[in-house]
Amino acid sequence: MKKIILYLTFVTVSIAAIAQINESYDSQRDDDDIRTLVGQSNAVGGYGGISMQYTKLDDRDAFVFGARGGLILGHMITVGLGGSGFFNDVHYDSNIGADISLAGGYGGFFFEPVLMPKLPVHVSFPVLIGAGGAAVVSVNKDNNFWEDNFKSEASDAFMVIEPGIEIELNVTNFFRFCFGAYYRYTSDVNIQYPLEYQVPVNILRGFSGGVTFKFGKF
Repeated sequence: MKKIILYLTFVTVSIAAIAQINESYDSQRDDDDIRTLVGQSNAVGGYGGISMQYTKLDDRDAFVFGARGGLILGHMITVGLGGSGFFNDVHYDSNIGADISLAGGYGGFFFEPVLMPKLPVHVSFPVLIGAGGAAVVSVNKDNNFWEDNFKSEASDAFMVIEPGIEIELNVTNFFRFCFGAYYRYTSDVNIQYPLEYQVPVNILRGFSGGVTFKFGKF
């Protein structure tokens, strides 16, 4: 909990600094248009986006698929909701005679300060704060695909804070493409799995990287 409070303090100070930089930047510009790679726009509103990320969970390849959407305030900050689902590579557990994977999801409130948003290429700092759940899931390959093919063997809930940094491209007036890096910090995940696979309490903590596609009025 202390680490989460420190993260929140750091984020608050960072937002204040970014707002000051943006204010100074705006005061030096003669126009209020957002510059894009193929034109200009002064639209303000909101966006919806989808993301795909790669990470490691318990030293196994894992993928995170997410979505978020929110309201843009003054070009400089977005507030809204976001969520993600994840799973790592399937591996065999001889004790139950089935393949297993760690899977789950999380979501919550997010805010996203943007540094110099009127430039065609700029930087944003999305931060998600929320909660989620993770489970060890077994896969029964003998079942028909449409039957109960997946079974949760053990699960637990957790809190999460996920700050990130994104390089954002204003491709058009309504589309932005982002490259991002993120750090996922969670409370301890206590999955009591008594079989062959032992789940570390910090299994979900770590870095990830990926791309985000944003559509809306910027």
